[in-house]
Amino acid sequence: MSSLFPGSARSAPGLPSLPTPPTGWPIGSYGTYEEAQRAVDHLADNDFPVQEVTIVGVDLMLVERVTGRLNWARVLGSGALSGGWFGLFIGLVISILTVQNPWFGPVLVVLAAGIVFGMVSAAITYASMRGRRDFSSSSQVVAGRYDVLSQPSHAEQARDMLARLAMGGQASQQ
Repeated sequence: MSSLFPGSARSAPGLPSLPTPPTGWPIGSYGTYEEAQRAVDHLADNDFPVQEVTIVGVDLMLVERVTGRLNWARVLGSGALSGGWFGLFIGLVISILTVQNPWFGPVLVVLAAGIVFGMVSAAITYASMRGRRDFSSSSQVVAGRYDVLSQPSHAEQARDMLARLAMGGQASQQ
C-alpha cells in the first residue's frame, strides 16, 4: 500500500522504518519541489519505474512567516473558536451515543464548556509569555534545492527522459 502523502512513506512495504540516507544516482536537480515533482510525473507518464526514484530536499531551512500581531482580543477569540469546535465535536458524539430528546441540550452545554475552556487555556498561555512573542506565525521546512535520485540500474534512462523534458519535448521512452 503506497501513500499519497509526503512523509508518510513509513507504512509502505519494503521501505525502512527508521530514517536512512537516500540511495541512488542524481538524475536531476531543481530549484522548487514543484519542478522536482513535475520531473517525476514526466517519468511516470512515460512508464518509468518511479518506485526507484527519490526526491531529496537539500540545504534544509526553517522558514517562519509572521502572519499578524497578537493581542488579547485575538488570543481569546482564537481560543474560543478552537475550544468551540472541540466542544461541538464532543457534544455531537455524546448526542449520538445517548438516546436523549431533545438532543441539542447536551450539545449546547458541551459547546459552551469548550468555548470557556479554550479561552482560559489561550489566556494562560498568552499571559505566561509576558510579551515575548506578540505575533502569530506559520512555519515550514523548505529546501534550497531538490535533487531527484534513481537507482543505478535505471539512472541513465531517467536522465535521458528528463533531458527531453527540459528541451520541451514530450517524446516517450524508446
